[in-house]
Amino acid sequence: MAATTLATALTVNVAAAESTTINMSYNGPPEVEKNAVHRFASNFKKLVELRTTGAIEIKLYPNSELGKESDRMEQVMTGPMINVASLAGMQSVFPEIFAGNAPFMFEDFKSAHWFYEDSEYWQEATDAFHERTGAYLLEAVEEGGFLAFTNSERPIRSPEDFEGLKFRAMDESQVALYEAFGASGTPVPWTEVYTALKTGVADGQMNPPMYILIGSLQEVQDYMTMANIQYSMQFLVINGAWMDGLAEAHQDAIRQAAHDANVINRIWVEAKVQERVNTIKDAGVEVYYPNEEEMAAFREHGQPAYMEWLAGKIDQKWIDLAKDSANEAARMGDGS
Repeated sequence: MAATTLATALTVNVAAAESTTINMSYNGPPEVEKNAVHRFASNFKKLVELRTTGAIEIKLYPNSELGKESDRMEQVMTGPMINVASLAGMQSVFPEIFAGNAPFMFEDFKSAHWFYEDSEYWQEATDAFHERTGAYLLEAVEEGGFLAFTNSERPIRSPEDFEGLKFRAMDESQVALYEAFGASGTPVPWTEVYTALKTGVADGQMNPPMYILIGSLQEVQDYMTMANIQYSMQFLVINGAWMDGLAEAHQDAIRQAAHDANVINRIWVEAKVQERVNTIKDAGVEVYYPNEEEMAAFREHGQPAYMEWLAGKIDQKWIDLAKDSANEAARMGDGS
């Protein structure tokens, strides 16, 4: 009895000593039906707190309340912090992440899932990220499906249909893609996209259906092309020193909670894609699905321009590794 009492007391003392609250920051509103990142964060919080029996509590900060992308990445590298970073947040510390975001890289969700879980590229990337920043890159969080092109001028069914159009770009890589198609790309902050499209500063943009609806872009766009441009994801990053200081069981609980919350997110996001496309269509937007020949033309025009842009920023080995891993992901996706 004495031994049992002592063991119980030691367990309680360890749990009490490790009891901690950590902040988690991310983009977008705190609405689980609109913002997939908030849905992920909410589920991740619940699973961590459940599996650590309350020893670790996560406090959520949506809407970038703890700072801009670059500020939050600095915070997660220098102190106890959990952050969900977009590509914009990752680019200053780990531009190699863009190698996995080449346009038209994945034909389906299954291939993208395998790439961001089991591929050699992902294993190398997570290791290199930790070595460079001290933080852990745990998951590529699915946030909205695949990106689609929209515009207000004409249907886009081939690269030639872009000629002369003006597109809102999120970053330099999108500018390179638009220019490869004969259009122009202008960086516009997300908060100004609706106005830019309404006033004609830009004719079009690309985003997954979720963000088109969040931004009400269906009100100022007439055509949408479901071209599976890029897999839409953000990245779960956790401060390394804080993580390493936890008991191994709690570290395992966090890693498993992150993966499980992401799997839950994928199921929800993918189930919602067609519903969101239908909502956009019901708003009067003409929706087009390219055939295999048309997708091949998009790929042949778009990928080289993106890779040329990226080659000036990262080592070629990362581009080659991502290509090889994507090819393997495609084989895994079709079961061959």
